[in-house]
Amino acid sequence: MYRFLRPLLFRFDAERAHGLGIRAAHVGQRLPGVVRSLFRSSDPEGRLAQTLWARSDRPGLRFANPVGLAAGFDKNATLIPFWAALGFGFAEVGSVTAQPSKGNPQPRAFRLPADRALINRMGLNNDGAEAIASRLASLDRPEAFVLGINVAKTHSPAILGEAALVDFQASVRLLLPYADYLALNVSCPNTAEGKTFETPDALDALLTVVMAEHAAQDSTVPVLVKLSPPISMTDFGCTEELVALSLGHGVEGFIATNTAADRSGLQAPPARLEEIGTGGLSGQPLAARSTALVRHLYRATDGRVPIIGVGGVDSAEAAYAKIQAGASLVELYTALVYAGPGLVRRIQRGLLRLLDRDGLGALTEAIGLDA
Repeated sequence: MYRFLRPLLFRFDAERAHGLGIRAAHVGQRLPGVVRSLFRSSDPEGRLAQTLWARSDRPGLRFANPVGLAAGFDKNATLIPFWAALGFGFAEVGSVTAQPSKGNPQPRAFRLPADRALINRMGLNNDGAEAIASRLASLDRPEAFVLGINVAKTHSPAILGEAALVDFQASVRLLLPYADYLALNVSCPNTAEGKTFETPDALDALLTVVMAEHAAQDSTVPVLVKLSPPISMTDFGCTEELVALSLGHGVEGFIATNTAADRSGLQAPPARLEEIGTGGLSGQPLAARSTALVRHLYRATDGRVPIIGVGGVDSAEAAYAKIQAGASLVELYTALVYAGPGLVRRIQRGLLRLLDRDGLGALTEAIGLDA
């Protein structure tokens, strides 16, 4: 069905088409039984299921399957029941910031069809932590569905230094009670000031504040750090230092990766890229680099903490490559634009076929096999 709708949607600019998709999802959310019958996959033996972050003081999170929705698609947490009905194992909403933000001026989202990619400079547009926390407080949560909340610094060049830490802490304070896991967006390339928390000193200061708030709430919610793509397939910068620092603060996982600021290896004409200008690149061009970082993180942590792989996951084979590199979970965003909602089911069915091909009984047996 989507292959007939896509040409129509692609007549609109990327953000307008996304808005139409969100409206359609709201309609679907009122008809969860219909959505489930159209899109849900079947895994009666639970071969794709796993429990992560189990400890003596908490039971862990049960994921029915490893396929999740990446942050950025449902910024304001308005469609959580729909994602569950569609067949995702989890969804990560946000990024959410302490203050509401309209983001950057339009146009700010662009397709690169030849590359099956997107470029966006949305600028962290969202309703703000207080409004989204209120929405989550009144939500009738779907059963057996994991909710991640992605938080970031408010999109304002005036919020720097100590003020940035206070801003981040405010979001954590409001949203932590509603998260199954909390993702720290320390690497967003689309803020006006161009700053991230990916230097060791900046990340150390941020994690000190975040984990202090975590302790103040006596929370057992896992905290994850979302990292940028590596510079190249072999240049991981200061990743190992950031990993060691994060683990020392009690971080329990990593997300690899955020969007990329560079434009290397694209098929899109240079004139088109110049016309688009700045923004974060997502989709197929990030597949190899994000998988390389997943593998690097898995090795750096000896496989001790879960990794979520995101970037170019557009098929069961792409998802399986990240899982074999060390990812416990994968996330989709850009691929949904090009392949539609049926992709979620196709990936799950394909993963079961790949497990059969390799003689594996469960997905957990495949994690890190190619690390």
